[in-house]
Amino acid sequence: MRRAPATALPGPEPTERHDWQTLRNLLPYLWAYKGRVLFALACLIAAKGANVTVPIIFKHLIDALSLAPREAFIVVPAALLLAYGVLRFSTSLFTELREIVFARVTQQAVRRIALQVFRHLHALSLRFHLERQTGGLSRDIERGTRSIGSLISYTLYSIVPTLVEIGLVIGILLVEYDAVFAIVTLVTLATYITFTVKVTNWRTVLRRRANELDSAASARAIDSLLNFETVKYFNNEEYEARRYDEQLKKWIGAQVTNQYSLSALNIGQAAIIAVGVTVMMWQAAARVASGAMTIGDIVLVNAFLIQLYIPLNFLGVIYRELRQALTDIERMFGLMHEHKEVSDAPDAIELPPGPASVRFEEVIFAYDPKRTILHGVDLEIPAGRTLAVVGHSGSGKSTLARLLYRFYDVQDGAIRVNGHDVRRLTQASLRAVIGIVPQDTVLFNDTLYYNIQYGRPEASRAEVEAAARAAQLTEFIARLPEGYETRVGERGLKLSGGEKQRVAIARALLKNPAILIFDEATSALDSKTEKAIQAQLEQAAEGRTALVIAHRLSTVMNADEIVVLDQGRVVERGTHAALLARGGDYARMWALQQQEGEEASALQPASPGGIGA
Repeated sequence: MRRAPATALPGPEPTERHDWQTLRNLLPYLWAYKGRVLFALACLIAAKGANVTVPIIFKHLIDALSLAPREAFIVVPAALLLAYGVLRFSTSLFTELREIVFARVTQQAVRRIALQVFRHLHALSLRFHLERQTGGLSRDIERGTRSIGSLISYTLYSIVPTLVEIGLVIGILLVEYDAVFAIVTLVTLATYITFTVKVTNWRTVLRRRANELDSAASARAIDSLLNFETVKYFNNEEYEARRYDEQLKKWIGAQVTNQYSLSALNIGQAAIIAVGVTVMMWQAAARVASGAMTIGDIVLVNAFLIQLYIPLNFLGVIYRELRQALTDIERMFGLMHEHKEVSDAPDAIELPPGPASVRFEEVIFAYDPKRTILHGVDLEIPAGRTLAVVGHSGSGKSTLARLLYRFYDVQDGAIRVNGHDVRRLTQASLRAVIGIVPQDTVLFNDTLYYNIQYGRPEASRAEVEAAARAAQLTEFIARLPEGYETRVGERGLKLSGGEKQRVAIARALLKNPAILIFDEATSALDSKTEKAIQAQLEQAAEGRTALVIAHRLSTVMNADEIVVLDQGRVVERGTHAALLARGGDYARMWALQQQEGEEASALQPASPGGIGA
């Protein structure tokens, strides 16, 4: 399997970079461990100081061996050799101490940032998540967290040590030798860095294009796999493979071009280093020939060049990776700066527990400003009563549930719970009193027990089993070899629609909320199961405020009030009997559904699929 390049979500990369701002955003997470940071920096300086001193000791050793009298051979070189060994060991010792001390800083910073991003994503509006591709979003977080470790590693273990070493070497060359050596070193470094930066910036465009294509291919593959059943229904496996292959071909073309540019960069860097090394050695050799420098001096200069050459050559690679890491981290921090469409007001209050009444006051709402969904909807659900909302698909029924949960805020009007505008309540306290059985139930890829207990994670096993019994799940679970420990698959795909719906009902009942929302709660159930569960739902709604959104009118006959929505407007309201007597839209829908029911009763119902079928 190919390794995905480190990049961000599909979509246009920002043309304006904010590298310094990204570093400033990252710094507080590191400075929280300032003791470890300062100690690691001290170890870094000590390691590089010892490393730079090694060639100086080596120079004196060479001079001692070539110039000292034979009787001094035992004393002088032995001391120098001992110092040489100690310095070599010190370099490795301080380097390892630095890594040991700083390892916890890096991992804790990654943990804190990843957790903050995760929490922020859950705080964003439903609109944000509906408009983003899951595959690209997961890549964004993965690359961002991975790049934090890379950035810290590159900076502390490569860039800063190299800069410290360059500074020490140039300082020694200026003090001990002709200025020409320091000048040649500086000119070589400046040329090398300028060339690397300019070419790498050019290559960034190519790299970005390759990354975008890689993300697009990944998102396409994940989207296709998430819709596995749909692909099978239409026999489109080869069509999906061709679409995926088209993206891979584009990615390969971009990657090849990227590799060509990388080779050109490496050749240019090698040429600059070669010229610099040649000039330095020519100057040193000329001075040794004239007697101005000793053999030890030329060894010293050569050792300095070798020590600088290795990290300098690697610095080009580091710079490229550093730029990419900054891009990935900037993208991840961008998620944390993503605007919260719905957020708690500064003076938001907690909703007290207990019975709750709900009122929609002249609510106007639109997902898109060009298309209004609700037009001045006015509804009231007294505490402990049940209100049913019916209507054709697209009339705005499910939107009421989303607004009550405050996934979105209304454009005009207000929604009140116990007289409090929901925009003045904390989201956590509002949602704590609401339980929902959604129309499209999505389960976690875990066990049946976990998915039921998710309604109240601290619930005991007895409470979980009681909720399962209330949702008519016990007979189904008893037929499973692993019972409650049966895994339901990705998004609950191993269960039939009816089985998933019953799990959702059990989960909502376990939460034991003051407000219950049934959004087409029995839409995926067969008639027999629907009748069995309907009594349980009505029992569960007793003493609670219930909003029932339904298409099947037979499920809302006993509601205290029934409201008919048509294109976002309330066209009728009343009890079941009163609406039938009126002979309006509700009566026509009832007659139509009764006729369909009579026709369907003559047919043998198909047994629902799933792991319990």
